[in-house]
Amino acid sequence: MNFIKSAEQRANRPEGSVKLLAVSKTWPASRLRELAEAGQSRFGENYLQEALEKIAALDDLILEWHFIGPVQSNKTREIAAHFDWVESVDRLKIAQRLSSQRPAQKPALNICLQVNIDNESSKAGVTPDNLMELAAAVSQLDNLCLRGLMVIPAIAETEEQQLDAFGRAQQLFYQLKSAHPEVDTLSMGMSADMQAAIIQGSTMVRIGTALFGDRHTPNK
Repeated sequence: MNFIKSAEQRANRPEGSVKLLAVSKTWPASRLRELAEAGQSRFGENYLQEALEKIAALDDLILEWHFIGPVQSNKTREIAAHFDWVESVDRLKIAQRLSSQRPAQKPALNICLQVNIDNESSKAGVTPDNLMELAAAVSQLDNLCLRGLMVIPAIAETEEQQLDAFGRAQQLFYQLKSAHPEVDTLSMGMSADMQAAIIQGSTMVRIGTALFGDRHTPNK
């Protein structure tokens, strides 16, 4: 997508170093199919039932499905069975359930650990202080592949604040990669703060509004 290339250029990053995850919640399968036909293959969904309907409707296409919403214990079996990535793991219990419920015929489920980078009480995520302990435990689970971190920082008023939060996330990513060399994904940055995230080393941006427009509702 051209806006990713432009952001990479402004951040002096190599072209193709940042992947686009299309955040497609609330949008119908028909709209996702249009994007897939234009070359987009990665889609991120927040709501399980909505996602399962789209996965079924688009099963003739080769797509990569990322679950990016809160993971509830009673949803892990379906998530483990139907998704390629889960970017919102923040508890060992959830990781253990995803591993034990991953179908044997499928490859290991790719996992990003969600970090509550600003320690917000209203937000999910493991604290920075507890990240390495959780990562060590997750890395030992047979049917999971630890890929990296996912971050949603506090809403910032300035680019300087955005850069600060993403910079702290980047340092955590380096620490994680030092202990787990297989780690390669830093999922951070959305439509409003994508540029700052890419400057600070994001390898995957989660874009909804800038890609689809305003959130879809039945009467739009």
